[in-house]
Amino acid sequence: MTVLEAIQKSADFLGKKGVDSPRLQTELLLAHLLKMPRMKLYLNFERALTTAETDALREFIKRRGQREPLQHITGSISFCGPDIAVNRQALIPRPETELLAEAGWQFLNELSEGRVARVPEPPGDDGGSQSSPLRALDFGTGTGCIAIALAVKCPETKITATDVSVDALALARENAARNHVAGRIEFLQGDGLAAIPVEVSYDLIISNPPYIPSAEIATLQPEVRDFDPPMALDGGDDGLDFYRMFSVQAKPFLKPEGRLMLEFGDGQAGAIQRIFEAEKWIVEAVKEDYSHRARVLIVRR
Repeated sequence: MTVLEAIQKSADFLGKKGVDSPRLQTELLLAHLLKMPRMKLYLNFERALTTAETDALREFIKRRGQREPLQHITGSISFCGPDIAVNRQALIPRPETELLAEAGWQFLNELSEGRVARVPEPPGDDGGSQSSPLRALDFGTGTGCIAIALAVKCPETKITATDVSVDALALARENAARNHVAGRIEFLQGDGLAAIPVEVSYDLIISNPPYIPSAEIATLQPEVRDFDPPMALDGGDDGLDFYRMFSVQAKPFLKPEGRLMLEFGDGQAGAIQRIFEAEKWIVEAVKEDYSHRARVLIVRR
């Protein structure tokens, strides 16, 4: 069987199984199997697959037809550059979350540049806030993708990453090590902000918290419903439990010049803004994703 025949037959199979973009999914799996860029497949349409390659592709396609996420089959995903291992213990990073991470590192770098530009304070003054490193908190780190992106883009920032799941933290530590930033991220296990020492404050608190209303989880695509951990999806009755928590509890952990940045779901922008404004936060920005949908909230004290 040639590469082209394998693509055609596999895409037809996945299409009948209800998989979105079946040809693209097939090409990505085959490119992963053959260890070549996807576009190079088009230069190798007539190449005959070996028996071992055919068997491996058949197994990949079978798993994808059972709606196992492509990223679980390939084992990893690129996130803002770094390669992030994925499994059932944590939410698969989405492209929209790259926008959240980018907003985070841009703010930290601007804050760092602003400090450098300031005139040093006279001896005897308390200049600790100027000389101490910036701090960022990634709440609900999952795979560790946001914390790792911040560590790569902001090498002078001290980063803390928390999660309630011990298994997710093990995956995040693995990802930090494979991207050579393990020594710059502190991982803490705990439920909510209780994992954070009360005396610590941050220049940036950033999170992609669970925001799916509980009753809607059963209606999600099988790739999400059956493979992402429920605790990474369930945001309570209306999906907004974690935003209420942040609005009430986050201020003591945020420095005066700091920012809180949160991803949220479709149609939630107005309700979330009202939640934060009711607690006297200043809504600085609501950023759109690639589809021009409101996706990231940025607030300050």
